Amino acid sequence: MRRRILLSTTAVVGFTTIVLGVPLTVTAWLWIEALARANMQGQLQRVASEIAVQESAQGGVLREIDATKLGLLVPNDASLLVRYPTPDGAVHRLEVGPHLTDPTFVEKYELGDEGTLTLSSDGEKVNQIRAQAVAGIGLAVLVTFSAGTLVAAITARRLGDPLQEVADRAARLTRGDFRPDPTRHGISELDRVSDVLDAATVEIAHQLQRERSLVADVSHQLRSRLTAVRLRLDELASHPDPEVVTEAEEAMSQVDRLTDSVDDLVRAARSDGSSKKFIPVVEELSAVVEEWQRPYADAGRELVLTGDHSLRAYVTGSRLREAVSVLVDNALAHGGGTCRVSVIQPRGSHDAERTVCVEVTDDGTGVSDGLAPHIFERGFSGGGSTGVGLALARALVEADGGRLELRRRRPAVFGVFLLSKPEKVARGLSPEPR
Repeated sequence: MRRRILLSTTAVVGFTTIVLGVPLTVTAWLWIEALARANMQGQLQRVASEIAVQESAQGGVLREIDATKLGLLVPNDASLLVRYPTPDGAVHRLEVGPHLTDPTFVEKYELGDEGTLTLSSDGEKVNQIRAQAVAGIGLAVLVTFSAGTLVAAITARRLGDPLQEVADRAARLTRGDFRPDPTRHGISELDRVSDVLDAATVEIAHQLQRERSLVADVSHQLRSRLTAVRLRLDELASHPDPEVVTEAEEAMSQVDRLTDSVDDLVRAARSDGSSKKFIPVVEELSAVVEEWQRPYADAGRELVLTGDHSLRAYVTGSRLREAVSVLVDNALAHGGGTCRVSVIQPRGSHDAERTVCVEVTDDGTGVSDGLAPHIFERGFSGGGSTGVGLALARALVEADGGRLELRRRRPAVFGVFLLSKPEKVARGLSPEPR
């Protein structure tokens, strides 16, 4: 943050100094030349005045011009060439000062119809003045840029560190750290953000506490009811009819699995992410497929599990099982034909190397275009159900850093994308829906 502020401010200061410094340098260069030429014109006018003093009453110079007096009016680094007519019609030439073969500046002054004054200069003094002016402007630009950079560094430190601290605090809030932070930075806008974060922290902490208490109460009541049901089933297990005993034992097995699932989900809801482990996905989902084999067989359908047994994901096992169970149940209720649960590594995505995908598909009519955008919304259902299942499944998957998507509508293909590397947080894990 600080570096970006410093670089952007320095870039603006540098651009401004260049935009102002270059035209100022060109202007000073031309202005000094204009002053030099104006000074030479003034010198020529003084020379013309001296020549006028030496003219006769009839006009014109009857004798040689006094070069000594003219030399006093000509600078040491300049050369004066005088052309003037005499009464006999001749044009005399007089050169005062050193002869310059390649003068830098040349200025002329007309003396009547045929007389001229030509003042030449090598421009050494002008170039010195130019160099001094450019050096002065360069020094001013350097001082300005240095001052701007200093101000940028102070501003970057003044703004960058507080912004980074506020961002870090927001990140801690997302990780479940709800401790208040009394630090304020003296910047009204950032202090206002800190105040809002303080208020949000208190509210979120209270809300989570209420939800955890509710989860604990509900799970306690649910376990109590399941225990009562299991006791009744245990009585049926002693029935003389073997078929009743078989059904009772199967029901008790279902109750035990449901109790274990409730306990796992409660622990996962209370955990801070430490429940996530590297698990073999196919092996973890085997229990889910086995549990749903009987309902699918009763419906005259088949449920199969395929995939690479070496693929592992960094997830909470109970969350994954519950999410896939919701998808399998959804396929049983709304799909048709064989339901296939496939564990694959997606291709064609930049996240493929750190992603494992669980696809759940069947041979049914799929999801209509009108329902597809809303199937993951809580409370929305196209088949008269509660509309909680798919929303819960997506929430469970996202809690472990993954993503649940409808990859294809007809036939329906749901994709659960899981992270296989815990040190990276992936966003947008799935490739584009087919």
